[in-house]
Amino acid sequence: MSLIGNLFRSTVGRKFLMAVTGFILVGFVTGHLVGNLQVFAHPDKINGYAHFLQSLGPALWVVRLGLLAAVGIHIWAAVTLTLESKQARGPEPYGVKKWIRASVASRYMRLTGLVVLAFIAYHLAHFTIGAAGADTFKTRLAEYQMQEEFHLLGFPIVAKGQTVHDVYSMVFLGFSSPVVALFYMLAVALLTVHLLHGFDSMFQTIGWRSSKWSAALRTVTVLYCLAYLAGNLAIPGAILAGLVKPAPGTTAAQRIAAVAPASLAQR
Repeated sequence: MSLIGNLFRSTVGRKFLMAVTGFILVGFVTGHLVGNLQVFAHPDKINGYAHFLQSLGPALWVVRLGLLAAVGIHIWAAVTLTLESKQARGPEPYGVKKWIRASVASRYMRLTGLVVLAFIAYHLAHFTIGAAGADTFKTRLAEYQMQEEFHLLGFPIVAKGQTVHDVYSMVFLGFSSPVVALFYMLAVALLTVHLLHGFDSMFQTIGWRSSKWSAALRTVTVLYCLAYLAGNLAIPGAILAGLVKPAPGTTAAQRIAAVAPASLAQR
């Protein structure tokens, strides 16, 4: 217990907790992106994948609670370390030169963190809970019949003809809204800025950042952040710009087909 207690009581321990929880959350957002990119494939892919996650039952809730705990610890550690830092500085503010030398990512770390936290809350309400409106809730409960058998790592997971939730349409219709899509793109951009500095801090905390590996780790960090940003912007960007169309037979295709004649009639 003393070891766990020291992690929460000491400055070094809290930095370590921030690094570990940050690593966990980076893994989550990466997996989340990979799952969402399946919206560019046949609806069977993302719908089958989503059904697999939902079929995990209690195990999925264990993962969700673990992620919520990681978010809570990450925020708590960030707040306490910030307060400690201000207390240690005392009434004397930092010099202007130090502020100028700091990277944009590090200077706005707390601000981007708060925006990302607000985005997570909205994203969960919109896509997971379906509390962003009655139409969102109906779309979330829409059904889809699998056209082919869905496999994961070579194992059959969802049978052909099985009825599952139409997550494909939920994502497609959600990003068809300019407000939702643009807010998502802005939040993802700020999250990328947060990750850019967070990766550097994480490597330094766990002792991987040295004069020998610093440049290489920085390159890996920048490349990852660029790939993450591009992947996340591609989904709402392509849907909003009309570069991709919903697959025939899905709820998204039916909704858009029903709206299109009405919009043409008003011109």
